[in-house]
Amino acid sequence: MNLKEKSAIVTGGSLGIGAAIAKKLASLGANVAINYRKHDAEAKEVVAEMEKMGVKGLAVKADVSSFADAQAMADKAREAFGGLDILVCNAGINWDGVIWKMTEQQWDKVIDVNLKGYFNYARAVTPGFRAQKYGKIVNVTSINGLRGKFGQSNYTASKGGIIALTKTMARELGNKNINVNAIAPGLIETDMVAAMDEEAKEKSRKEIVMGRLGQPGEIADAVAFFCSEMSRHITGQVLNVDGGQLIA
Repeated sequence: MNLKEKSAIVTGGSLGIGAAIAKKLASLGANVAINYRKHDAEAKEVVAEMEKMGVKGLAVKADVSSFADAQAMADKAREAFGGLDILVCNAGINWDGVIWKMTEQQWDKVIDVNLKGYFNYARAVTPGFRAQKYGKIVNVTSINGLRGKFGQSNYTASKGGIIALTKTMARELGNKNINVNAIAPGLIETDMVAAMDEEAKEKSRKEIVMGRLGQPGEIADAVAFFCSEMSRHITGQVLNVDGGQLIA
């Protein structure tokens, strides 16, 4: 795979899966802009690592739930790189609770970040992608958006919404040579998973037929495939990267 002369935005790129995706795309030759909200030092470290690979890196402090921030970041990336070809929407949060106890704030915050955030960045980049008749959009969702998960009505609704958004954008943008696909991770070894209740984590681990948690780099490899020309005739698809967790 070769992404030389391509430029990308990766949301939530300072930590975990997002950082792994950003560095993977950079290793294939792409210039990469990442957004972050709180982790300044980590974002700078990711940019430094990417620049050591001989590409341009950019870190932008931006709230993905802000329409204006997304537009501004897309403009900064285009200016810094001379264009934009790839969007990877990855930023997400969870704030769990059963439906009869969930607050309006819990619901709104998760939907704003996890679903509206994807719309914000798609809206920011797609006019340019359409004009140049080229683009790759990869949305990171979750297997729980396909099956539901007890205590996660806000999270699973947002992740299911991402899948529907992916399929709709694929229909709307395909005639302009823009591929839109999604990756659905299972249980991946990240800070979010580390913070899970141990009993819940063990229950999820037992679902994985390959017997281990996934690694952020394994999600990054799948994203890179969808960003490359190897996937040029694939659009509107959801690829589960879950060690068989969903089929268990």
